Amino acid sequence: MSTPVVLSIGTTHPWNIAGLGLDAQVVAEFGLRNATVVVGVTAQDESGVRERFAVPVNVVRAQLESIPRNHLAAIRVGAVFNEENIREVARFVRTKPEIPAVLDPVFDATLGGSFGGEASFAAFRVALLALPVILTPNIAEAERLTSRTISNKDEMISAAHALRAMGPRAVLLKGGHLAGDPIDVLVTAQETKIFTQPRFAHTMRGTGCTLAAALACELAKGRRLEEAVELARAYVRKKIEAQIPYASLHVAF
Repeated sequence: MSTPVVLSIGTTHPWNIAGLGLDAQVVAEFGLRNATVVVGVTAQDESGVRERFAVPVNVVRAQLESIPRNHLAAIRVGAVFNEENIREVARFVRTKPEIPAVLDPVFDATLGGSFGGEASFAAFRVALLALPVILTPNIAEAERLTSRTISNKDEMISAAHALRAMGPRAVLLKGGHLAGDPIDVLVTAQETKIFTQPRFAHTMRGTGCTLAAALACELAKGRRLEEAVELARAYVRKKIEAQIPYASLHVAF
């Protein structure tokens, strides 16, 4: 049997502490094969996004069409920052409904700067959010998508249900930015599952990308969704605990 392929669709980070470069490292650590489609290029450092460039849609389409689709086991979609590319990525994902797709709604860089404007955000809601994907927003992303404030577990559960009603087959709402021990909420058509563990005193950059990539890897291995979430969360916690220094940050690799 050939090695399962995880397709990463997204944007570069020159340090490879987020985006496509980080995906490649995570997928390799899981012992899987990584395919990559570049939809954007960024210049980022400790101060955030300095420059960004959206790859022309015809180039994105050509990359997507070159992927060996019969070997795909999972898809991971990260930052896509213009309307044309968002629609093109949505078209591709729609053609493979049998392949689990993890959609991380990355609108802004953790250290500052935006990956797109209001037109891109509107295209995301219409084209990508409507697909039967596994959506993995953090609190800020969920607040923006639902136009509501989220400050506790009950509001997280309500927001996750509201997001799933927009189209995704499942929503994993990450609550690490709230006070107290981190709570994540998984909502599917069948159940609502709460994950919680003690908070580490330290932090790590790229946690959202790491979790989304790890979740895609676990799904590529054939894990059930709830088990895949549990294993992906454990993987991220090990990375946070390791406290790997890089420049002025702590990172996953």
